[in-house]
Amino acid sequence: MTPSTAAALAAHRFGLGEPRLDSLHADPQGWLLAQIGAADPQRGDNLASAADAVRRHTEFLRRFRRGAPAPMPAGEGASMERADTRPVEQQFVENFRSVVEADLQARVLTATTTSRPFAERLTLFWANHFTVSMAKASARAFVGSFERDAIRPHIAGSFEDLLRHAVKHAAMLRYLDNHLSAGPNSRFVARLARHSADGEARGPRISGLNENLAREVLELHTLGVNGGYTQADVTAFARVLTGWRVPLVPRGDEATLFDPAWHEPGSKVVLGKSYREGPDALDEIVRDLARHASTARFLATKLARHFVADEPPPTLVERLAATYRRSDGQLAELYRELVSAPEAWNAPPVKLKTPEEFVVSTGRLLALNDPAAFARPAALGMATMGQRLQAAPSPAGWPDAAAEWLGPEAVWKRVEWATRVAERAGRGVDARALARSSLGPLLSGTTATQIDRAADAAQALTLLLMAPEFQRR
Repeated sequence: MTPSTAAALAAHRFGLGEPRLDSLHADPQGWLLAQIGAADPQRGDNLASAADAVRRHTEFLRRFRRGAPAPMPAGEGASMERADTRPVEQQFVENFRSVVEADLQARVLTATTTSRPFAERLTLFWANHFTVSMAKASARAFVGSFERDAIRPHIAGSFEDLLRHAVKHAAMLRYLDNHLSAGPNSRFVARLARHSADGEARGPRISGLNENLAREVLELHTLGVNGGYTQADVTAFARVLTGWRVPLVPRGDEATLFDPAWHEPGSKVVLGKSYREGPDALDEIVRDLARHASTARFLATKLARHFVADEPPPTLVERLAATYRRSDGQLAELYRELVSAPEAWNAPPVKLKTPEEFVVSTGRLLALNDPAAFARPAALGMATMGQRLQAAPSPAGWPDAAAEWLGPEAVWKRVEWATRVAERAGRGVDARALARSSLGPLLSGTTATQIDRAADAAQALTLLLMAPEFQRR
């Protein structure tokens, strides 16, 4: 492989695209290896913590239950108040709009301007692996803080540490309803039963033991669907998780607590091992899950699929899994093995960029670094192309296979978006030169000829953005 080809693959397969490849030719692998470590802090202002999000949720519920009037819009009498007659769903969305928009802007701005795109791609990978989605109302305004607290600082430590922070974060507890899960024999449930017998209905609505978080940790985060666990393991793990809650009124910046009154008493058996009662059991299970052979293979497969091919080379999967086991789940070692593996460089670019990756790589191609360009996240176009940012449709996250993004309607939306971008930016861009400097030897003769023959600068940029070489990585 020539240095120029290696530089192009380093920039596009492992990174998020670069306008020029010149500086990477000397040592593309070294460029990637130097980026391994915790992700950089997000660029953004007024970014809410998990505790801030909890307070906003609590205040909204209190105001809504009181039927408190809303301030009149500007120009209609600032001193007057009137009842808010908008649908409750609209009121709810508006209550969190500033938090959500700041989070979305920070995510896209950081990915577009970072000097460590490999670390940023790993952040996006793990944020999708541990999906928390604002498509569920209880998680709205939490997704940004989850990425900043649970994911970004821990992408290059141990998987055990990353898993622990993800599972215990208030965003995950709310998203998968663990904050309302109570042990059937807990003191809290016994108290509710007494109040019900006395005709007193008070306190939160509790449906009993909730298995959502336990199931997703086993199926989506660690062992995989065929990882060797049973329904009995899910139920027992759910009992271990009882008591891990999100308080309505956080103590300072602490948005997660363990409430022993909600915890199921007694020991629990998960995957054949007994765990004692109390909060320490969760850390013990996390440690054992992180060291399980099924976890090693599941994570190795997902990582190879994300970076190399929808059907990853078996030899690469085996090598990554072996590295994971040998290093006791040290993620930095896993990344080094990936970057040094021949299979990661020999495979042709077949992975299709998601809409988010398409938008980010376009921003990097055009060297956008002004925060004002990302001030209105909805205008960035990802949702129209099928990926509403931070709002994955399920805990499984966004799909990582090309076929999921290749429908005719989805491709046409990409064409429309690329055309609009090119009409705004094309006059100031030499797409012909940019195609060669950004794609290098990946640029085919056919694509180069089409761009060279474009009628004008805008059409040339559209052709570059929609070229197979730019769409795939």
